[in-house]
Amino acid sequence: TVVKKNGYHDSVYISAAQIFQGIHTEKHRDKALVRYGDDSVPPVVTLQDEHSQRAAYELAFSALKYQDLLEEVLLDSCVYPCPSIPDELTSLLVVMLYDLQDREFKPREVFDEEEPVVEVRKVEHYLHRYMTKFAAAVARCRIKNDALSIEHILPEAIQKQQQRASALPLCVWVNTLKISLQDAFRDLKEEGFTRVESVADLDHYTYCVDQHCYDVLLFPSSLKEKLLNSDLFADCKLLLQ
Repeated sequence: TVVKKNGYHDSVYISAAQIFQGIHTEKHRDKALVRYGDDSVPPVVTLQDEHSQRAAYELAFSALKYQDLLEEVLLDSCVYPCPSIPDELTSLLVVMLYDLQDREFKPREVFDEEEPVVEVRKVEHYLHRYMTKFAAAVARCRIKNDALSIEHILPEAIQKQQQRASALPLCVWVNTLKISLQDAFRDLKEEGFTRVESVADLDHYTYCVDQHCYDVLLFPSSLKEKLLNSDLFADCKLLLQ
């Protein structure tokens, strides 16, 4: 399933930057060419809904996974460091750079109802200003590593972890305080899902009941976005494990 990527709300980028600031790999001061400043990534944002929280964590950990590559792109582009982007915003810069290349350097969708965050718009303007140079730096990294995509630049151990993770089914709890199992089965059927007997039978829009836990359902991993955007998840009738 190919999911169109439109970017995130400003608050998600700030939250992801805060998370990344706390988990990024610290390098020896003599070798650290990209500076992350102290632990203050203003402003502090608390995300209320689970979907935004999950997006922020996924964005932060994706940036962590590609930290070395993203830093190389920043340096190779020859537009870092930039006097207008202080070290305290480097985490935000790295997180937004990952998302920009993940969207193939296409503009994000701006949500009219959201409150703009000055720091996010400032970094976004900087990235767009030098977008061609960043895209060229990513291409040079791929050519240097003889890789079709940046995923192939990752260490082999991490690539194997990703392959294993992508093959694992999604585990979903039925919130029986809000919906019965039979009603959950009925609603899933109305949304186009077919119930199968076991994990081995999972394919496309299918699910099965866990053989040990009667209120746990298993889905193909490719359906994650569809499930998270469904009414059953929005109403907390299904919960992702």
